[in-house]
Amino acid sequence: MGSEHGPAGGTAVPPPHRSDTTLRVNGKPHTLTVDHRRVLLDVLREDLDLTGAKKGCDHGQCGACTVLVDGRRVNSCLLLAVALDGCDVTTVEGLSGDGEEPHPLQRAFLERDAFQCGYCTPGQICSAVGAIAEAEAGHPSHVTDSRAPAGPVPLSREEIRERLSGNLCRCGAYPRIVDAVEDVIR
Repeated sequence: MGSEHGPAGGTAVPPPHRSDTTLRVNGKPHTLTVDHRRVLLDVLREDLDLTGAKKGCDHGQCGACTVLVDGRRVNSCLLLAVALDGCDVTTVEGLSGDGEEPHPLQRAFLERDAFQCGYCTPGQICSAVGAIAEAEAGHPSHVTDSRAPAGPVPLSREEIRERLSGNLCRCGAYPRIVDAVEDVIR
């Protein structure tokens, strides 16, 4: 075991199984000494008290933990926090930015009653934000017409369902979730 202190009069260094990691979360930088085995979801929930992303399956299969990293949607239960040093992380709490108004998708979910118990809703909303950005950037999905010209992919109901298929809702609010996304892209 190495010492936690640097040379005489020097600064302390983290133990060998921990690293100083800086994440810019919802626009604010956070430097934390993180155990190499900790996933982003646990850092967000336990260290930063951002509890919107939920721990569902812990295997990346339900999408309840979905957040945006550098603008791309990810399952935060699968990503080691130290591997994200220097990245921008957006959680459902940060979607509206500094404003008091909710993000358009948050508002649409409320207006369309696109949730029941609400457990999956933060992940659904973050995933929808990422899916819309992917379609605008021209990234195809499994159902995208391969004959379509390059450019933004129009989000039909089928496209929305396919792109959000990694986010499960035990309550079955899927039709209203699709309705809410459609409202925002119109």
